[in-house]
Amino acid sequence: MSSIEEKARHEAQTAMRKAYAPYSEFRVGASLVTESDDIFSGCNIENCSYGLTVCAERVALFKAVSEGCRKFKLLVLTSDSDKAIVPCGACLQVLAEFCDDLKIIVYNGDMIGRTSLAELLPHRFRL
Repeated sequence: MSSIEEKARHEAQTAMRKAYAPYSEFRVGASLVTESDDIFSGCNIENCSYGLTVCAERVALFKAVSEGCRKFKLLVLTSDSDKAIVPCGACLQVLAEFCDDLKIIVYNGDMIGRTSLAELLPHRFRL
């Protein structure tokens, strides 16, 4: 594991602990790494009106974009779930707006999964 991957994992784990998930109790942390190795993290934030819930991946992306970043190379996800997780379809589509492809690493405890945006969303929507 590279040092940037380790740093991104730490940032995602820190974000996961801040998740607001009183309904599902499913906490997720995300770190998005820019091409210049800046890291933006986010956690999932639930709402009693479930449609207003925001995933950790989009929180991290929106923070990065609001700071002027537009190019990304790595997404790291952490969860306290015992099951493997991947970004939902909405997150994948939003990420696809800014990435032709993106390496994705998922941690559930010590379990590591590696994939990519292109593998998870091979036919993304484009204008």
